[in-house]
Amino acid sequence: MNTVTPIRSALADSGPAAAVRRVPLPATTAPGPPLRAADETSEILAITRSTVQAAMEVLAGIRPVHQLARRLDPRCLAALQHRAALIRREQARTASPFLAKLHRNSVVRSVRACEVAPGIYEASAVVVDDVRARAVAVRLERSKQVWRITEFMIG
Repeated sequence: MNTVTPIRSALADSGPAAAVRRVPLPATTAPGPPLRAADETSEILAITRSTVQAAMEVLAGIRPVHQLARRLDPRCLAALQHRAALIRREQARTASPFLAKLHRNSVVRSVRACEVAPGIYEASAVVVDDVRARAVAVRLERSKQVWRITEFMIG
């Protein structure tokens, strides 16, 4: 037979001598230091990885394109929407098993990024799906403290 030991509060066992001491926090409201290059690069890599994965899901037909509207500029968003529509139309026209597997189960394998100018990064990603591996090129620009993708090319 197993017995269970009840959990008792530490304050209940220690008596009146164990008062909880509260230490006031420093009253600083100044913002932290600006992002360092390593922090900024890791942020760019994360944005690129998540955006490329979401774009592959749009092309596979499992994610609506409007979910990328916040990250992509309007021209890139329209190009992605056009490409997804072409894929849907071609899949409806032909019953090719190759097209049925296109962009399915896409996984971003690697992401690389480099700063080409202050506030501008270019990144590349390798994406593998059920049919093939492909490259994706991305250009990110900072505007009003938000990173926007201004170029988005899928190979």
